[in-house]
Amino acid sequence: MPAPSPTPRSPLLAAAPVLGTMLAATLAAWLFEWLHVPLPWMLGPLMGTALLSILGAPVRSWLPARNAGQWLLGTTLGLYFTPVVCAALLELSWAIGLAVVWALLLGGLAGWVLLRTQKGRIAGLDWRTTYLAGCVGAASEMTLIAERAGARTDLVASAHSLRMLLVTIILPLAMLWGGFSGSAPVVEVPALPAGLWWMLALTLAGGAVLRQLRMTNPWFLGALFVAMGLAALEIAPSPLPRWLVNTAQLLIGISLGVRFTRAFLRMAPSWMATVALITLSMIALSAVFGGLLAWLSGQPVATMVLATSPGGIGEMAITAKVMGLGAPVVTAFQVCRLAVVLTMTLPILRLLERWVERPREQTA
Repeated sequence: MPAPSPTPRSPLLAAAPVLGTMLAATLAAWLFEWLHVPLPWMLGPLMGTALLSILGAPVRSWLPARNAGQWLLGTTLGLYFTPVVCAALLELSWAIGLAVVWALLLGGLAGWVLLRTQKGRIAGLDWRTTYLAGCVGAASEMTLIAERAGARTDLVASAHSLRMLLVTIILPLAMLWGGFSGSAPVVEVPALPAGLWWMLALTLAGGAVLRQLRMTNPWFLGALFVAMGLAALEIAPSPLPRWLVNTAQLLIGISLGVRFTRAFLRMAPSWMATVALITLSMIALSAVFGGLLAWLSGQPVATMVLATSPGGIGEMAITAKVMGLGAPVVTAFQVCRLAVVLTMTLPILRLLERWVERPREQTA
């Protein structure tokens, strides 16, 4: 007798965790806004969703919603790149190059410390895993590279997720307590003007093209590059209304917060504690390096600290935008760093294989 087919779930029931998560995240954003916490529409959803997830609540992040947040964020940041801003960034190309080299060295150092402190404590841990866990890159892309390299993807993913959480929470609060908040323009647009509709369509198409090309962060970078082109040609319409920017932050905050579950916290406590300490050290060292670049370049210290921080593009760029701390500079530094790190990671791994594996073969 054939087994009875399972009863299909109703679409509303299947969507309930996603809708409930968005409602809880919105309430957390309003609470953080009322408390005057910096970046309330990102930190509120992030910390609120993470807390609910750790407590066992059925919080969910919907992938299309996260992609929409990346698309809106890329669009609003790209509009900063006017001809004047682009000319100023060209003069900072030397500083961007130094920041990229710094990120590669910092990631290598973090991987070496992880290997030295965790070798023998965790089964299956090797230098590939620790190197990729230490790289200052995007979590999803580093995890894919780890899979190709035969490294432990769970350890790499957990390291990057924890780093992103700590950097995203610590730096905005540090900027606020340090009195570094600037004067971010407040855009009050009650409805989307006609010009914004065609711009949103173009930036969405840009994201779709990069997705077809299988590039990293396609919805953010595709929208960013299209909006940058429109701004550089001085044909872009007015900026996005604030409620759309807040929506983008909320969706990104949710996507970060849902990663933190009870199982995540229980996984390899020694590994997670070491990653947390290394992340704090990376933040401090990058702040010193950013201060040095600020002194050499004449840029504000807070801007260069965000530009050289070991955080993600979207999180650091939106921090700079909302707090008025040089969003174009931060975005340019972070985009260039990510592009080089993702491009160079596999070649560096192959180079390290010659140094690590060949001596073993000779002594065998």
